[in-house]
Amino acid sequence: MDKVYSDAQAALAGMVKDGMTIMAGGFGLCGIPEALIEAIRDSGAKGLTFISNNAGVDGIGLGRLLETRQIRKMISSYVGENKLFAQQFLSGELELEFNPQGTLAERIRAGGAGIPAFYTKTGVGTLIAEGKEVREFDGEKYVMETGLFADISIVHAYKGDTEGNLVYRKTARNFNPMMATASRLTIAEVENLVPAGSIDPDCIHTPGIFVKRMVHVPNPVKHIEQRTTRKRAEAAPAGAGEEV
Repeated sequence: MDKVYSDAQAALAGMVKDGMTIMAGGFGLCGIPEALIEAIRDSGAKGLTFISNNAGVDGIGLGRLLETRQIRKMISSYVGENKLFAQQFLSGELELEFNPQGTLAERIRAGGAGIPAFYTKTGVGTLIAEGKEVREFDGEKYVMETGLFADISIVHAYKGDTEGNLVYRKTARNFNPMMATASRLTIAEVENLVPAGSIDPDCIHTPGIFVKRMVHVPNPVKHIEQRTTRKRAEAAPAGAGEEV
C-alpha cells in the first residue's frame, strides 16, 4: 500500500466532508500541520469541529479556517492568541468546549486507547464540572471526562518513512503523537521523508500502523508565536579595563 501522496490536496481528496470532527496536532504554532490545514481550507468543507490545543493565530494555522468560517466548534485548551477567534466566540458564531490542558491531552490519549471515559480531580467544583458526573473515590471527588475520537487526524512530523513510521521533534511531541492514534484516518505531513527501514525502531514515536496517508513537506515555515528578545550587552570600548 502506497501511503505517500503528491501533495496535501491529494492526501485529503475525497476525505473531508461537512460536519466532520478533525484533530489537528501541534502546540501553539510548533508542529502544526500547516499544509494539511491549507488543504482543508481549499476543500471548502464547513461546519467542522476541530480538536486542537489551540486555534492558531490570526492568519496562521487554524486561524486560516476561522477566516473562511469553516469551523463550527473548537475543543481546545488555549485560544488566547487569536483575535478573530474571540470575535466569533463572543458573537455566538463559534462554539467552544474548553478543557484544562492536561485533561485535553488525556481525553485524546483515552480515545486512542479505546477508553470511553475516565475520572480526574482537575476541574471539580468549577465551571469545568458543570453538567458532568462527579463521583467520590477514597473520600475525594472526581469529575468524569469522556475520551475523544475524530474522523480525521492531521499531524506534523519531523521525519517519516514510506511505511508511515513517524518521529517528532521537541515541542511537536506534545499533541501530535496521541492524536495520530485517535481517529479513523490519520494523515501526516513530514519534513523529511526516508525509505522504509531507515529509522531505528527504538526512535519511532508513532508506528506506521496508525498512519494511512502521508505527504512530504520539506522546509516548512517555522512560525514564532511570541517573539521575545533582549538587548545585547554593549561591547566595551577598546582599551577599557586595561591597567595603565
